[in-house]
Amino acid sequence: MQKRNALKLIAATAYSISAAGVLAACSEKKAEFRGVDITGADYARDLPLTDHNGQPRHIKDFAGKVVVVFFGYTQCPDVCPTSLQELVEVKKLLGQDGDRLQGIFVTVDPERDTPEMLKAYMANFDPTFLALHGTPEQLAAVAKDFKIYYKKVDGKTPTSYTMDHSAGSYVYDTAGRLRVYNRYGSGAQALASDVKALLAEAG
Repeated sequence: MQKRNALKLIAATAYSISAAGVLAACSEKKAEFRGVDITGADYARDLPLTDHNGQPRHIKDFAGKVVVVFFGYTQCPDVCPTSLQELVEVKKLLGQDGDRLQGIFVTVDPERDTPEMLKAYMANFDPTFLALHGTPEQLAAVAKDFKIYYKKVDGKTPTSYTMDHSAGSYVYDTAGRLRVYNRYGSGAQALASDVKALLAEAG
């Protein structure tokens, strides 16, 4: 009887050790981000807009890549070009994994940002990055889902207006799940670190 109880105790202990090992392994796999971890967020679920080549797009189209989404406009004087240039730097920092990064720029100025203009603008940074656009109604719906603020600010002439808008990037993992919010000004190194973590997680 004592022998049977001893065997049960050994088995239970072995199971506990095994379970603890599994839990430890799982916890070790959890990525640590330098941006804001928003894993499980119930917003920014999709991007049902059209790219500068005329192709309708959704987040699922980029399966297998880490997707970084940024909102702005082509005549933005500082925030937008800085953010896109940082994304170019991130791609360089990834080395051979650079082709597993998809940059997406969403215009908040559909009135002036035509597909032709968007395509030329993106070519200044990286021809593999895509610019998305939509009707004012489509943009409003997407911006609401992403919790993005944007507002037209009148200039001296009807066409010289500027756009106030939220700055920062949304980062999706290779399965199309929203994972990280990267604040504007965090720098290329921080964003590259988070992209690398998501690529490592995917294997």
